[in-house]
Amino acid sequence: QVQLVESGGGLVQAGGSLRLSCAASGVTFSMNAMGWYRQAPGKQRELVVVIFSGGYTNYADFVKGRFTISRDNAKNTVYLQMDNLKPDDTAVYSCNARRRVGSLWYDYWGQGQQVTVSS
Repeated sequence: QVQLVESGGGLVQAGGSLRLSCAASGVTFSMNAMGWYRQAPGKQRELVVVIFSGGYTNYADFVKGRFTISRDNAKNTVYLQMDNLKPDDTAVYSCNARRRVGSLWYDYWGQGQQVTVSS
């Protein structure tokens, strides 16, 4: 059974930093893509960043230059370094992993990490 185990959320002041981690367990295959989504109260879930197994990344405009994603393919682990955090970054951040089997994509989700940025 695939599980995504997250860590690293918390409370930080504006301008501060946090690092999120997400490790996929119970897998014997590599995920094609891993990334982070976030959902703030009253808002829809939105993509923050995704990294593909070949290293290509796709960042949302609102985090470019502030957030950095990295990945350890051998460990099926992804990290999100968040710098210069803003109050608008307050949200639940969820790890997502995607695996492609033929023409089908399978999604896996972590439990979510609360990130709160105070002004």
